[in-house]
Amino acid sequence: MRKLLLQISALSLLPFSAIPALASRPDTVPDWVRTAAQQKIPAYPPETNAVVLLEDTTYTVAADGSATEHFRSVVKILRPQGRDEGRIAVPFDKDTKILSMHVWSIGRDGHEYAVKDNEQVEFGYPGQGNLFMDLKVRAAEAPGRDPGGVVAYEYEQRTHPYLTEKTWLFQSELPRLNQSFTLELPPGFTHGTVWAHSRELPPIDLEHQRWRWEMKDVPPIDLDQVELRPSEYSLEGRMTVHYTGPTIPAPTEGTWQSIGEWYQTLSKDRLVATPEITAKAKELAGDKTDFYDKTEAIAEFVQKQVRYFVIEMGIGGYQPHYAADIFRNRYGDCKDKATLLVSMLSTVGVHGALVMVDHRRGVVDPNAPSIFGDHMIAGIEIPKGYNSPKLRSVVTAKSGRRYLIFDPTWEKTAFGQLEHNLQGGYGVLMEGPDSQIIQFPVLSPDLNTIRRTGTFQLQPDGSLKGTVTEKRFGDLSEHRRDLYTSGDAKEQTQFLDRLLGQDFTTFTVSDFKVQNAEALNKDLTTTYSSPPIASESPWVLCS
Repeated sequence: MRKLLLQISALSLLPFSAIPALASRPDTVPDWVRTAAQQKIPAYPPETNAVVLLEDTTYTVAADGSATEHFRSVVKILRPQGRDEGRIAVPFDKDTKILSMHVWSIGRDGHEYAVKDNEQVEFGYPGQGNLFMDLKVRAAEAPGRDPGGVVAYEYEQRTHPYLTEKTWLFQSELPRLNQSFTLELPPGFTHGTVWAHSRELPPIDLEHQRWRWEMKDVPPIDLDQVELRPSEYSLEGRMTVHYTGPTIPAPTEGTWQSIGEWYQTLSKDRLVATPEITAKAKELAGDKTDFYDKTEAIAEFVQKQVRYFVIEMGIGGYQPHYAADIFRNRYGDCKDKATLLVSMLSTVGVHGALVMVDHRRGVVDPNAPSIFGDHMIAGIEIPKGYNSPKLRSVVTAKSGRRYLIFDPTWEKTAFGQLEHNLQGGYGVLMEGPDSQIIQFPVLSPDLNTIRRTGTFQLQPDGSLKGTVTEKRFGDLSEHRRDLYTSGDAKEQTQFLDRLLGQDFTTFTVSDFKVQNAEALNKDLTTTYSSPPIASESPWVLCS
């Protein structure tokens, strides 16, 4: 699922080398840039790359639901590693037109520069090999972006929001001195706010349907020295404004239920099963009567036989394609795969629902309803009274209905389980009026195991020979399952040689075997042994 925060995070992939060389002659910057640049900067740790001196956003909503965003930013570069702050990029598509964009800078020597319109360029959004989007980026590279320099930019952009919310991100990896968010609404409109990872801040009433939130001296999120670090987005403060008015047909009212009802309008007709889908689902289920057995067969088909490929155009960043098209083409993104799974299950009497999540645990905040997420999975309703030890990732909704949470995009996670990065996090169960936030379980450590056994003989010359068996299960088997199913023989041999070579200088391995690489609910089993060897080439086992 496309989200603006993900679009911006990938701007480092843009081909900035294609931006024309900028003129070096001094120019004039606006007074608001000069005023921000003259601020006294507090003492920061020496590893601070840059500081945001000013950031202002004004979001103006029109009676027809369209909106105009006016944005200003001024950043001072403190270290050479902060030069990337002088690379400005604003994403847009057919629904988010850039009305104007200006870039300025002040060199460390005080010279002022303005980037001309013909020095700005537009790029297609960089593809990843499995990604096609209609998103573009307008970009510019400011001169004088050296330590001590200041970079500023301003843009105005008209949007047609798909739902009535706007998120203000007011914290990042950089310290921020002054920032504000202003909301302007038409007469008769009302609004509410939800806050994530921050205390709520009351707005200043500017009258005439205008409100302003201001913040000063917001500290950075510093995770550089944190082991097993979470995502910055799971800690950074944000505010989401929900608004509604007499001309808005389907507003989101700051509740998970309203978000689920909005999404149902996008996805309901996409879930309809065709005769081809029905036939395939019944073929996979066969004569299986057990709930787990028949749902596993269908889930693994979508997981393994539908290739992950993203095609997002406009609303397609949120709305799935039709199940019929996904099935026919055998490809789709996360919401497409979840949609096809729910559609196929419906034909064998199993109810399923879409579940909106973020692939980074902690980003979806249960107290801050919004569509701030980037991934879609599925919830499969479990029949009343049915229990099986194979169903591990189970949640119970407020209605009392139990759901098995499964991600058909995560190709190496066994059916019945959930990948590690979602465990303990939250998702939105999209069930129309019964939509709600749900928390995912933390699975037992027993589901992530490595077990090694070995039989050895110590030879007179001091060398060892014998046989080793290793069994891996769960997430700890993911990398090697991928290697043994997708890698060629050379890659597999090189991997084992490199693994053993980390600890030993000489060894010989033979009779290498792999079992259950594709059977995700079984141990990935590898065995290898040593042939009769000379004393100068001892075989040994790496721990």
